[in-house]
Amino acid sequence: MDHGILLQLLYSRVKYPLTLRLIRKWLRAPIVVEGRLVKRRKGVPQGSPLSPLLSNILLHELDKELQKQGHRYVRYADDFSVYTKSKSTVRKVGNSIYLFLKNRLTLSINREKSGIRKPVDFKILGYKFVPTYQKGDKGKYQLVVTDKSWNNLKRSLKSITKKTAPSTFDERIAKLKEVQRGWLNYFRMGNIQGKLNELDSWLRNRLRYCIWEDWKKLERKRKNLIRLGVSSGLAYAWSRTRLGGWAVAQSPILVTTITLERLAKRGYESLLNYYKQVAPQLNEPLYTRPVRTVV
Repeated sequence: MDHGILLQLLYSRVKYPLTLRLIRKWLRAPIVVEGRLVKRRKGVPQGSPLSPLLSNILLHELDKELQKQGHRYVRYADDFSVYTKSKSTVRKVGNSIYLFLKNRLTLSINREKSGIRKPVDFKILGYKFVPTYQKGDKGKYQLVVTDKSWNNLKRSLKSITKKTAPSTFDERIAKLKEVQRGWLNYFRMGNIQGKLNELDSWLRNRLRYCIWEDWKKLERKRKNLIRLGVSSGLAYAWSRTRLGGWAVAQSPILVTTITLERLAKRGYESLLNYYKQVAPQLNEPLYTRPVRTVV
């Protein structure tokens, strides 16, 4: 990053001399090279919250150039992608962006991470593209969530619903809501209803498993099953079962007694229900709904 260009952009907006002087000194902070202090002429010190802010100020010029050319793009910090309708225009657009970054902003592009890709081979910010799989929609794609993001979510939910975690049921529900709402609000643009339905089923069984293990003693299990409407004989048999806790959680005895309705009364909210509340493609009126398929 060229200090001269960045400071010129700052001078055009910020009129407070003391702030500008501090930023200039921070940019010129020396670095240690082979045991010696060397003055910094290019680049930004890393690890500071000011670094991404200054990067955004510089790359805002790229945003304006892409908007001026009428391109559709996504940029987050120094990662960006530009979308075109045909393969024939890809190289032309790529070359114009490369020249703009090189000549106007004196920035270089990482050739290893950059390239021309089909939508199905591309991932950005936890999203990826897959075909719409609808008749007559050849060449159209929809947003879904990457496998890595799904695995991260499942790992977080699994950690909260560990049977050995020292938490009450209400505490588990509160933690689940924090994770679920944060993740779903971020990925609400994706078409993920099918996978959410599967994950909900798995998560409810995890909660049943926690409840079953929390009952601990055989007699307590028997009494609680009777309270939930199970006959005395069946309750006695299941309380003494040799099946593991996870097998019992998925069995009809708990699925039909610790039902979705009973879990909801304790504060449980399914991932799919919350997604339906926040997903813009399911809540916006048809006449205001923007097209989100990529051609």
